[in-house]
Formats: sequence, C-alpha cells, structure tokens
Amino acid sequence: MSREVRVAVFRPDDERLRDAVELLDSLGATPVPDPMLEVEPTGRTPRTDADYAVLTSKTGVELVADAGWDPGEATLCAIGDSTAAVMREHGYAVDVVPDEFTSTGLVETLRGRVPGARVEVARSDHGSPVLTDGLEAAGGYVHETVLYELVRPPGSGDSAEMAAAGELEAALFSSSLTVDHFLDAAAERGLRDEAVAGLDDAVVGAIGEPTRETAESRGIDVDVVPDAADFEELACAAVEVAAPTYRE
Repeated sequence: MSREVRVAVFRPDDERLRDAVELLDSLGATPVPDPMLEVEPTGRTPRTDADYAVLTSKTGVELVADAGWDPGEATLCAIGDSTAAVMREHGYAVDVVPDEFTSTGLVETLRGRVPGARVEVARSDHGSPVLTDGLEAAGGYVHETVLYELVRPPGSGDSAEMAAAGELEAALFSSSLTVDHFLDAAAERGLRDEAVAGLDDAVVGAIGEPTRETAESRGIDVDVVPDAADFEELACAAVEVAAPTYRE
C-alpha cells in the first residue's frame, strides 16, 4: 500500500468488530474501530403459532435460540445468507432466503405465499417498515416482536474527531443506524459539520442502498456500495478505492 489508509468501522463490539479489524489488517489498512451500536435485549420472544417466521440478524437468532424459542410448524425465513447460516448453527431449518438480501427482496420472495397467513417478524427496534408494510400489503397478518434495542455506546465518536481533522481515508457504514449514531456522536462533540466535511475527502462505503440513502439524506456523499450487502465486500471495495495499490 502506497500510503496509510485509516478506515473507520462502526460494528458492535463483539466478534463482528474483531472480524472487521482483522479483515482490514489483512487488506493492509489501518482499522479505526469505533462501535456505534450496542445491543440491549428486551427479553421478548417471537410468537409460536405463526405460519411464517422471519429473522433478520445474527443477534436476533442468538437471542431467540438462547431463550429456547420453538417456531413450531412455521416456515422459517432469513433475510440473507449470514442470518441463515447462524440459524442453521442453532438448529433451525431455514426454508426461505431471498435472492436479494434486503427487506424488499424478502417481500418479493414471499409476496405470493403470505396472503391470509400469520407472519411473525422478529428483529431490532430499528427494523425497516419496508418489510412489515410490504408483507401486510401482500395480504399477510403481520406481528412484530422487538427482540432488542440498538443504542449508541457511551464514549463513541473518536472517529468523528478524526474525520473532522482530516485523519480518515475511509469510513464503512454497515447500517443506517451507524450513520445516525456517527452524526450524533459528532454533534455531541460539537463538530458535526466538520466531521461531514472530513468525510467528503474520504472514501465512504455503505453496505446497501438503504444505508446509502440515509447517508446522502444527511449530507454524506457515498462513494462505494457493494453489489451484495456483505461487510467483507464493502471493506474490500472501499479500501480498493482509497488505495488502488493495496493488493500489490
């Protein structure tokens, strides 16, 4: 790599952040870990009498598995391959994974199946209404269980200071909420505008179109959106743009 590439990453402070740091190290970049999400479980469990049950994240799967949730006869749906893999690890048989790993993709996959069916959606408190509204519009009777809340960890925001000082070459937003929490942390430190301006000179990656739309609606220009909503693809693409010689 011809120059130092400092890359801010905002994943929760668990194996996801550790894996992200390891990946960025392997790409020759300098990780700047600044978790913007912290999980607070609600203690709730999904209903057990649904015809279809939808899980949207690794965290949600782990919470329902730890609670001993039994989906009964429900057709189990995962929003993407990574969620499906964790479901299988915990002994859940996955019946449906959409080709497009988004709320819209899952709605399109289920559109012809859910009219008149009871659909359980179990996820965080920041789940997109695209999924629940879309399934209801398709004719399903939708019930949502909030398994956990996503909050901003106290003390987050070092990356915002670095962005404001022009010390970031890239930033990787892995959800719309990481965008908002980054900006909240910057505002808390009195440098929101400066942090956004600093990102103008960096490579900004968003994991999918909804995250891109959130960032751009908040004044952050997005440079990279991978074809698949996959963090590894996001990181590789962003580092490639930030330092095209990193593979040499």
